[in-house]
Amino acid sequence: MAGLKSLLKKGLGLGDMGFNAGGGAINWFPGHMAAATRAIRHRLKLSDLVIEVRDARIPLSSANSDLQPHLSGKRRVVALNKKDLANPNIMHKWVDYFARCKQDCIPINAHSKSSVKKLLELAELKLKEVISREPTLLVMVVGVPNVGKSALINSIHQIAQSRFPVQEKMKRAAVGPLPGVTQDIAGFKIAQKPSIYVLDTPGVLVPSISDIETGLRLALAGSVKDSVVGEERIAQYLLAVLDTRGTPLHWKHLNNRRIDGIEYDAEEKPDYSLKNLKPKTRNLPNKSHLIYVEDLVMEVQRALYSTLTEFDGNVEDENDLEGLIDLQFGALQKAMKIPHKASEARLMVSKKFLTLFRAGKLGPFILDDVPVS
Repeated sequence: MAGLKSLLKKGLGLGDMGFNAGGGAINWFPGHMAAATRAIRHRLKLSDLVIEVRDARIPLSSANSDLQPHLSGKRRVVALNKKDLANPNIMHKWVDYFARCKQDCIPINAHSKSSVKKLLELAELKLKEVISREPTLLVMVVGVPNVGKSALINSIHQIAQSRFPVQEKMKRAAVGPLPGVTQDIAGFKIAQKPSIYVLDTPGVLVPSISDIETGLRLALAGSVKDSVVGEERIAQYLLAVLDTRGTPLHWKHLNNRRIDGIEYDAEEKPDYSLKNLKPKTRNLPNKSHLIYVEDLVMEVQRALYSTLTEFDGNVEDENDLEGLIDLQFGALQKAMKIPHKASEARLMVSKKFLTLFRAGKLGPFILDDVPVS
């Protein structure tokens, strides 16, 4: 990974991102986050349990370091959400890591009721000693933007309504693919006896990040708006990660993959947007759309596999790696059939590439490395 580290230091257009609140090139810490952080710290004092939601693809990078001192003394469960997008071959190592740190941790999929039920069982176990003496309990859900807090809240609502159908109808939490959808702290009752309330909170980031790669991982996972960092920068970083890990080389067996017996009319392609792969999209894809996405993914994987196998440089050398990434942008443009004369071709490539990654179409990943302890 030396090439990647050197490239980040060199810049690759990345070093001037200004991940700070004090007048950097980019204002990435909105005012509502500062207010929300203060409110969360105040409410934490009253909470009986904290569910800290993190992105399973970045178990450490998605932790709000400013809140950690306030969380360390609380009953806490770390919920690694989006486990369906994370590499299952590595996930158990992260669970073991948190266990060594004496921290309760559970990988979840916030859209799966069975997964959320397991989280609630763990939460109830943590609250067992308090339930016997407190008539009202408060559970606070915290996390950085876009880790799935509101999706988790909605699943808890559905479970609670099935358990306690006579309770008042509860308002659903706002859910969206963009960070910053939830901007107010709202409370929801999920149980009658004892009365248990869950507080959903806005996603808040720290005012500054000293490690540029942590910032890029947050951006790649969608916790920072693309417009703040720039899609091209994020796509460059993703390509650098894939190349230094040799990931495209593992796609060799996929290059011969075809789905037989199903054809689609090429004229149907333009009416399908990759934006439909984003969370909570109501437009369900039909069979032709599914094949279109499958075919696009295969072409993208083939393009990256070919450029890496034909590459005669060293991915550990920052200059060679930068040259490879430029070649790959060209290969991706061709694979995605983006017109060569398009003035924003590189931006269009970046947007589509990032959408495929975030939807898990390029495979499951965990970007953080398990600390050696």
